[in-house]
Amino acid sequence: MRGPETEPARFGLITSRRVGGAVDRNRVRRRLRELCRLNRSLVPAGWLVVVIAKSSAAAASFADLREEWLLLARRLSILPRP
Repeated sequence: MRGPETEPARFGLITSRRVGGAVDRNRVRRRLRELCRLNRSLVPAGWLVVVIAKSSAAAASFADLREEWLLLARRLSILPRP
């Protein structure tokens, strides 16, 4: 029987129109989705994580988004500290 504690972590992404046009929002969404995919195994099972993109995310590189994601995830104790 699968309970919430045994299911893998799930992620929700929010990219409002403030992030930019459709092209920018989709690019940010793809990058955030990849970050979530890469770190999914590190997030405890059963967690529901909501990621809200800020307007500055449209101008950020993937490396910048990755660094910010890791910083915030560790600050919130979603990921273990190195």
